[in-house]
Amino acid sequence: MTSSEPFHSRVAGRAIEAFFSGSAALGSLLPISNPQFHGVERIEDIAYRRSGHRAHRLDIYRPPQDEPAPVVFYIHGGGFRFMSKESHWVMALGYARRGYMVVCINYRLAPRHPFPAALVDTCHAYQWVCENIANFGGDPSRIIVAGESAGANLAANISLASCVPFAEAWMQRVWEQKNVPKAALLACGILQVSKPQRYLRDDSLPGWLYHRIAEVNRDYLSNSSFHHRRSARLADPLVVLENIDQTDRPFPPVFAPVGTGDPLLDDTRRLEQALLRLNTTVEARYYAREVHAFHAFIWRHKARQCWRDTYAFLDRHVPLDP
Repeated sequence: MTSSEPFHSRVAGRAIEAFFSGSAALGSLLPISNPQFHGVERIEDIAYRRSGHRAHRLDIYRPPQDEPAPVVFYIHGGGFRFMSKESHWVMALGYARRGYMVVCINYRLAPRHPFPAALVDTCHAYQWVCENIANFGGDPSRIIVAGESAGANLAANISLASCVPFAEAWMQRVWEQKNVPKAALLACGILQVSKPQRYLRDDSLPGWLYHRIAEVNRDYLSNSSFHHRRSARLADPLVVLENIDQTDRPFPPVFAPVGTGDPLLDDTRRLEQALLRLNTTVEARYYAREVHAFHAFIWRHKARQCWRDTYAFLDRHVPLDP
C-alpha cells in the first residue's frame, strides 16, 4: 500500500460518502422516520450559539413522559466532514423510543472548519444542554454522551473535559458545569486522528480505506492552524487517556461497541485498556466481522444485538426510573 492516492480510489471514497448521505436522506422520507409515528415529539433547529450559523443548531426528540427524562446528548459521525443531525434520525429515534430524551446536534465541518471547530461547538452545545434542557423536560443530572466514529471522538472529549481541567477555553466551558455525564456511549470511534500512517502496518487494509482515514487527518487536523499547538492533542482523546494517571472527577462508565471488520477496531481496543488502567467501568463489545458503523443498519441481526446490548448497559448505569 502506498500513501499516494490514485484517481479511482478518490472516486470510490466520494461514492461511499454519497451512499451514506443519500441513504440517510432517502430513509428520512419513510413514514417510520417520522417521530410522531413512534409517539415522539421533535423540536427542530434550536440555536445553542448566537451565531446564526446552521451548524449551531440542535434538535430535541422528546418521548412521552410524566417525569424528567434522562438525556442522550448525541453527536453524529462522518469523519468531521459530512453528515448532520438530520442524517442521524435513526440513532435519535432509537433512544427516544426507549424513553430517553435525545439532543442531536450539528457542528461546523471540515475542511472549511478544521480542528478545533467541531470540538468548540460540541462544548458549547453541552453547556447549553446543562443549562437549558430542564425547560424541555430533560433531567440535567442524568446526561449520557453518545456518538459514533468522529462523534465518538467528540463525546470522549466531552467526558474528558468534564473530568479533567484543561487550559482551552472551550474545554473549560464543560469543566465549569460540574456535570459529569452518567455514561458515555463511544461507538466505533476514530479516537486518534493524528498519525494515520500507523494504518499502513495493516497489509489487509484496502488502499481506498487508508486514504479515507488519511483524509480525516488532513482535512480536520493537518490543515488546522492549531496543528502544531498543544491544543492539537485534543484531536486524539485516546492518547490523552493513555497518558494521564488519573482524572480529577471519576470518568463516566463507557460502552464501546465496534465490529471486528472495522478498520478503526484498534482504537476501541486501546480505549478499553486505557480506561481499565484508570479503573473506569468500561464494556467494550466486539461484533464478529461487522463493518464500520454497522449498528446503523438496524435490519441486520448484529445491529439489533448491538442496540440491545446498549440498552442493557444503560439500564444498569442510567435507568429510566432513577
